[in-house]
Amino acid sequence: MLNQPVHKAICRLAVPTIISMLVTSFYNMADAYFVGSVGGGENSSATAAVGIVFSLMSIIQAVGFFFGHGSGNFISHALGAGNTDGAKKMATVGFGLSLFGGLAITVLGLIFITPLAYLLGATPTSLDYVKDYLSIILVGAPVMCTSCVLNNQLRFQGSAMYGMVGLASGAVLNVGLDWLFITQWGMEVKGAAIATVISQTVGFILLVIGTLQKGNLRLNIKLFKPTADFVKEILRCGTPSLFRQGISSLATVCLNFSAASAAMEIAIPQDDAISAMSIVSRIMFFVAAAVIGFGQGFQPVCGFNYGAKKYDRVLKAFWFCVKVSAVFLVVVSGVGFFFADKVISVFKDNENVITIGRQALQMQLLTHPIMSFVVLGNMMAQNLGKVVRASLLAVARQGVLLIPCVLLLPQFFGMWGIIISQPVADLATFLLTIVLVTPILKELKTLSKQNGSC
Repeated sequence: MLNQPVHKAICRLAVPTIISMLVTSFYNMADAYFVGSVGGGENSSATAAVGIVFSLMSIIQAVGFFFGHGSGNFISHALGAGNTDGAKKMATVGFGLSLFGGLAITVLGLIFITPLAYLLGATPTSLDYVKDYLSIILVGAPVMCTSCVLNNQLRFQGSAMYGMVGLASGAVLNVGLDWLFITQWGMEVKGAAIATVISQTVGFILLVIGTLQKGNLRLNIKLFKPTADFVKEILRCGTPSLFRQGISSLATVCLNFSAASAAMEIAIPQDDAISAMSIVSRIMFFVAAAVIGFGQGFQPVCGFNYGAKKYDRVLKAFWFCVKVSAVFLVVVSGVGFFFADKVISVFKDNENVITIGRQALQMQLLTHPIMSFVVLGNMMAQNLGKVVRASLLAVARQGVLLIPCVLLLPQFFGMWGIIISQPVADLATFLLTIVLVTPILKELKTLSKQNGSC
């Protein structure tokens, strides 16, 4: 971690984290694919329901990432500085607090399930589907939260392979159960939700087993002492992740409402527009997952070397990841642009869904390559403890900049306002990232020269 060439260290860690991220997105991709067959090609209510509940799943993940990144970042710095005892304590504290957070989501969500469904963007035609899917996902919230924590803690320890095994096993099981519950047993959206929760539970068990392996930090209930210092560290380093995921959920809710409104203006079913944008969001997340996974391979290297004051290695690692990610996104975006209609039709054979989905996917792919600098810049700022800058970047693309676009552009351009809202927000976020990250890069370069390391 401290002496191996940075590109080798990152690639070693990135392979399992890329697989883990792709697998995570695959849970939702599988649900959308199999649920797309419910009700035939003309009925998009079930597909819309899965997209609507995705907002709630993002909130659950936000809680998990908050505790996972908050505790994991401290763990990597502590291990890099030789503070193993502190790392052990933080591992248990982060896990325990996330469990309580997941339980709170379950209880409150089930009590207020109908208002929650409408708040997430359910339409009169999709409400029953939303409630069926939502009620089961809420039961699995504690497992989903703690799985995020364990995966991230293992990753920040440099043991990403164990996290990959847990998530990959769950994903394979999820696809199989979706096929069984939906296509064979006719359980519709309930089957998709049950498949997701069962798969997440299996993945959680495997992640726990991963923590018991030699060299990894083991959870110990005796160490669960959430002191003010530990809570402060989780808040400091986990807040950007909470903002990023939380605001993303809010943006999705706004998108659902705006898409439904724009659909009424052009006289097409509301669920068709929501389904199209939901499918595009899942596809884009799948593409972005590879970049995020690659960046997560960068984070332990960044944390360890920053803790060891090897600032030149942090810079080398950052630029290596930005360049590789940019090339990957250019290639994938080019292919996706020309085959957009075929990609959308895999999930739903509906003319309205395919038309809107193709246009939205192509527009988003045009600006996607610049996200390499945005994602890596945000991760580096978070890892170095630049809380304000990291938080601003975290909420910019999917919140501060996207939400106004989603709400305002349709007022002038109708459905096309919905379609171009994400790429407009991407361009603005890229400019903001340049402003906020450039000083950090200059600071690292100065520290590196002062250490005589370059």
